[in-house]
Amino acid sequence: MAAAIEGQTATTRTWSNAIRIAGVDIFHDLTAAEAVWRGLETPQHSYTPYQRFDFLAAWQRQVGEREGARPFIVVAHDSERRPLLLLPLAIEQRLGAHCASFMGGKHATFNMGLYDKDFAANATEADLAALIGLIAERSRLDALALHQQPLRWQDLPNPLSLLPHQPSVNDCPLLTIEPGAAPATLVSNSFRRRLKGKERKLQALPGYRYHVATESADVCRLLDWFFRVKPQRMAEQKLPNVFAEPGVEQFIRAACLAPRADGKGYAIDIHALECDEEVIAIFAGVADGHRFSMMFNTYTMSGNSKYSPGLILMRDIIDRHAGENYRALDLGIGSDEYKRLFCKDDEAIFDSFIPLSLRGRPAVSVLSGINRAKRAVKHNPALLEIAQNLRSMFR
Repeated sequence: MAAAIEGQTATTRTWSNAIRIAGVDIFHDLTAAEAVWRGLETPQHSYTPYQRFDFLAAWQRQVGEREGARPFIVVAHDSERRPLLLLPLAIEQRLGAHCASFMGGKHATFNMGLYDKDFAANATEADLAALIGLIAERSRLDALALHQQPLRWQDLPNPLSLLPHQPSVNDCPLLTIEPGAAPATLVSNSFRRRLKGKERKLQALPGYRYHVATESADVCRLLDWFFRVKPQRMAEQKLPNVFAEPGVEQFIRAACLAPRADGKGYAIDIHALECDEEVIAIFAGVADGHRFSMMFNTYTMSGNSKYSPGLILMRDIIDRHAGENYRALDLGIGSDEYKRLFCKDDEAIFDSFIPLSLRGRPAVSVLSGINRAKRAVKHNPALLEIAQNLRSMFR
């Protein structure tokens, strides 16, 4: 790939008759890209819910701009100017180089382009090399740093997996839901009985209920509660409050109130356990009719917390989505113990670090090395314990 990039202009011309990508358009403004972006959010295209326009526009306006990230939205088209893919990227300075990464930062569990399904199914290495060559030719970028990408989405490959890549720092715990799966295959009968015993205590509370927020007033009320309680939970665990970072609360509020184009909820859905007296627990995530992916959660600081309301709510979410013919559910990147209670499999995800210039090569080498080292620590219990102890000591 590096050799192909060095000879990008000549190589792109050589491939022009053999590949589908005829050119690229690059947008540095969300409004300018909105029409084509929304046009790719259809059943004829492959994309994750984290790449919906409303989700990433809220992130860019509230978080990305504050962090100095500038939109770099790549649209590749065929010879008849039909869009084949859109890469929702943003530029930032890293290690002295101009690097483009996926919008969404740490708030997107998965990063991917939006693809024409036929292109996704049949893309070749030549297609991807031509795409990289055209990006390099049309911009002053030094590198692409593309994190946390799924190898496949639903039944289609991710075309960017054809680029040089390496495993991401963490895998993603996954629950696969077979069509017509019996509830016990998703959450075992013994675990269900334990949760049911705890839930009886909660069911005695007046107004106890599970629901998904569908009205803006409910969304705002639940978020008000979340932003009061979550900092207390994080302080209790001696963790930094990432939700206090500039723009993060505004981003989450905007995405939780952004209606989906298909009319099925919001860009972020909020599931809640409540009683008349208090909110007991919430889980919020993104959904697309095929997969639910959790983003953030917390539970009450009251005595009701001893009845495992988070686990009860997770069971309800799994049963709800299985009943709606979903095929997968994940609880986000990482290996927290509660995730393993529900998600027994691991989904491999990958990173790509692609140099586009001489200045980009050392930056790519360092970024790739850092991620390899982090993965080595995460997957070695002894090293992980040392790292956690050091982090606690410095905190």
